[in-house]
Amino acid sequence: MKAGLLQKNTVRLSLVLLVIVGALAVFAPWLGLPDPEEVNLAEKLAPSGPGHLLGTDHLGRDVLARLVFGARTSIGSVFAILLLIALFSTLAGSVAGFVGGAVDSVIMRICDIFLTFPTLILAMFFVGILGTGLTNVILAIFLTHWAWYARIVRGIALSLKSREYILAAKVAGTRGFSLVARHILPAMAPQVLVLATLDIGHMMLHVAGLSFLGLGVQPPMPEWGVMIGDARQFIWTEPQLMLYPGLAIFIVVMAFNLLGDGLRDALDRSGMLEEGVR
Repeated sequence: MKAGLLQKNTVRLSLVLLVIVGALAVFAPWLGLPDPEEVNLAEKLAPSGPGHLLGTDHLGRDVLARLVFGARTSIGSVFAILLLIALFSTLAGSVAGFVGGAVDSVIMRICDIFLTFPTLILAMFFVGILGTGLTNVILAIFLTHWAWYARIVRGIALSLKSREYILAAKVAGTRGFSLVARHILPAMAPQVLVLATLDIGHMMLHVAGLSFLGLGVQPPMPEWGVMIGDARQFIWTEPQLMLYPGLAIFIVVMAFNLLGDGLRDALDRSGMLEEGVR
């Protein structure tokens, strides 16, 4: 599968871009960049130069430093959301699919309620209840997306219940966590992995959108949506202040989408996705 995945030029390009962005985000504190939150009004709206490679914003903060440190917030928050979704949705969907009956009906009706509303509107509702801030944004987006994953996991669980190797494992005495860990999760993982990879860009846009509206990450914390929101008033005089974070979001979202497409094709050719959905 690995060889097949890396055969596509688009996948190789996406991996290179993601490795570069990821490395910048991880090693940001050791790159010798200025403090991304340091205000220096004497250098506000400074052009690109040796001291500030991408210039400064309206408060004299280094744009490059805010971009690099903003990647830690923008990308890190999405992975935190996906971790919560993976844990909760896998549990809820598996229980619904394997237990069935009234438990299945209750969980699916709850999912139906969440799936009724557009995710961004629902996220704004939860932020309104929980309050602004990075932690609350993560919780809000998790609450708006878990139901979709839980329904997909439940469908996979239903398809696995009657599979011969699952029945054989039960006859052999495999029960509980051992059955789930050895036979069920490996069959679910490829499908959920592809869905998560394709959904990273969507969630990143949600985080940036909420921050842009002032409902998500709050200044002075560096985050790409916050940077775009701060630059709105200078769109005609200093358009680069919106261009840089906008390009960063575009590149990362595109890279994850290309990677997700390549991963889906590679798993499909290897038959691993088929195993998860039959």
